[in-house]
Amino acid sequence: MKFNLDTAWKDASRLLSRNLGLLAVVAGVFFFLPYAGVAMALPEMGDLQAAQASGNFDLMAAAASDLYASYWWLFLVLAIIQGIGLLAMLALVRQRANPTVGEALAAGGRSVLSYIAAQLLQVALIVFVAVLLTAISALTGLQALAVLGGIVAFVVTCYIVVKLSLVAPVIAIEGERNPVRALRRSWTLTRGQSFRLFLFYLLLLVAFMVLSVVITLVLGLPFALAGEQAALLGEGVLSGLVNAVMVVVAVCVLAAVHTQLARLGHERTPSADG
Repeated sequence: MKFNLDTAWKDASRLLSRNLGLLAVVAGVFFFLPYAGVAMALPEMGDLQAAQASGNFDLMAAAASDLYASYWWLFLVLAIIQGIGLLAMLALVRQRANPTVGEALAAGGRSVLSYIAAQLLQVALIVFVAVLLTAISALTGLQALAVLGGIVAFVVTCYIVVKLSLVAPVIAIEGERNPVRALRRSWTLTRGQSFRLFLFYLLLLVAFMVLSVVITLVLGLPFALAGEQAALLGEGVLSGLVNAVMVVVAVCVLAAVHTQLARLGHERTPSADG
């Protein structure tokens, strides 16, 4: 059987409506406040946002490199905090034991290092494959092959991201603490479903990008009219809000996708008695 996009969205919507209050509180504490705080506290964030607005890739890369080089420790702490929040929210919406918020947060704290390790392994795999493909193409000295290599590297990167998209649910819902086994489990769950999953994620990403632009333009206008300092404050608040909303929706979507694919995988597995 194939992954059903409509069923996944309906399941995600039900999870969202049923758990909205709890998810909003956790997202507010673990995503909105830290993200908005960092955005408002670091003056370099304004430089990065200006570089992004310019559309100059080299300028954006330089600004991002300077920011992360100066505050890598802060972003590491932020990643740990947000990892705990993400795993806790997934446990809240899908663990059969129906944990309390405190129990879910404790479970997230115990598994966050496994989650971060899995993310680092995923990034290493993507970088290795992308560099390998682009380097092989560039060594030919042919511009057309170099461009083709870049396109292939992008496609392969998207494929890997989709295949490993269920690592967080595997860790939070199934309780898998071994990062390598979590990556392998996600790869197995998504077997034969990659293209449908890519379409599903792509549609949600486009819809969210449009919605975030509208929210930023509408809610950011009063801050922009109030002066430069108010505009910077507004950008921090709105970026934190958009980030929190995205995470809440993503949690419900990932939980729904994991549930459906786990069920499909169980149906494909032959029973012990044949």
